[in-house]
Amino acid sequence: MVKYFNEDIKFVFKNKLGNNRWLKFVAGSEMRKIGDINIIFCSDNYILDVNMQYLQHDYFTDIITFDYCEDDVLSGDLFISIDSVRENASFYGTEFSEELNRVIVHGVLHLIGFDDHNDEDIKQMREKENYYLQYRNNF
Repeated sequence: MVKYFNEDIKFVFKNKLGNNRWLKFVAGSEMRKIGDINIIFCSDNYILDVNMQYLQHDYFTDIITFDYCEDDVLSGDLFISIDSVRENASFYGTEFSEELNRVIVHGVLHLIGFDDHNDEDIKQMREKENYYLQYRNNF
């Protein structure tokens, strides 16, 4: 089950049911099942604190994924900075909702096992994001 939370911001995420269906499709396409996934929307400052406290990284990011998966069941916490998503949408010239969907699926792809630490991994991650974003509006 996917649950949605806010930390230190006011943000309303619309169409949770459609998003849950989409993420179930993504998981199923990768031979996985949705377990307990928490999506926590927060500010840049909040995600920076999480990044420093748990990962010892002193920088802003749009998403931090904590993986609690077991076997083929996807479980984890996705901390998403709404500030960074807005900034990225402006920078890349895309709609906020599209950038937010990209960041969400990016986190789920991390739970599936995809990484983005080198150029080849980044390319594969971006291809998967683009592939699944094509289907987002079907849900």
